[in-house]
Amino acid sequence: MVSSTRIIPANAWKAPNSTTIPKNKTGDMIRYGKELLAHTAKYFGPRGSIAQLSNGMNCQNCHLEGGSRLFANNYAGVLANYPKQSYRSGKIQPLSGRITDCFKRSLAGKVPDTNGREVRAMMAYINWIGQGVKKGKKLFGSATEKLTFLKTPADPHKGQAVFISKCKVCHGVDGEGLLAADQLTYTYPPLWGDHSYNNGAGMYRIGNLAGFVKNNMPFGATYKSPQLTDEEAWNVAAFINSQPRPHYDQRNDWKDLKNKPIDFPFGPYADNFSEMQHKYGPFGLMKAAQK
Repeated sequence: MVSSTRIIPANAWKAPNSTTIPKNKTGDMIRYGKELLAHTAKYFGPRGSIAQLSNGMNCQNCHLEGGSRLFANNYAGVLANYPKQSYRSGKIQPLSGRITDCFKRSLAGKVPDTNGREVRAMMAYINWIGQGVKKGKKLFGSATEKLTFLKTPADPHKGQAVFISKCKVCHGVDGEGLLAADQLTYTYPPLWGDHSYNNGAGMYRIGNLAGFVKNNMPFGATYKSPQLTDEEAWNVAAFINSQPRPHYDQRNDWKDLKNKPIDFPFGPYADNFSEMQHKYGPFGLMKAAQK
């Protein structure tokens, strides 16, 4: 059974109202950035009006509601924490570098000019939405929820049953997504295949995807009123990430293996657990071994 309604703390982060965006040139850049993040494919997709750089997904497909939604990869803490140490690259990463990563991995494409108007507009919006958050402040609802580990491996076969009953109506029987009427962008994004995120994306880590799914899927689910159990979320994440998708060269990732996440499904590792266990779990013993 799905857990009962959960409570959002009274002091949880809330995104600023878009009506407070200033009506000046700075505000114009913020609004343009919001538009680019919401409809990225219109500008940078396979038939993009500015350049043809990405797979057809929008940034908003992973950062829901313009990065304003709890436990949906929101932008709450970005302004306060960038530049920041990237353990994946081993370098200090500016916000423009994070956007670069998203284009190369989640959008399975190439990088727009990081000094250009479009990337500057995206940063303006992301910084605007994170205003008032102090560096180091622990925010309720940032990133994705860290679900309790299962005691057994996540099961792609059981996850397929969840996908068929809960997900295929929007994302398609073959995970191909649903293109909008303009054929430029997706109403519901593809979950695997050539136009989905590649295997270097953060969503390819099963823990990230399971936490995202739990709080946002299927349509209408929220943190307060989820529609899937934790086990169903883990299993459907396992099924989705077991399907074919573009490959990303990750040989330069995670130079310091001690910082490599336990659900990163490609070796080498700093431990002796198998690649299969790093992909599907169970993760409890692996986490304990890190301490």
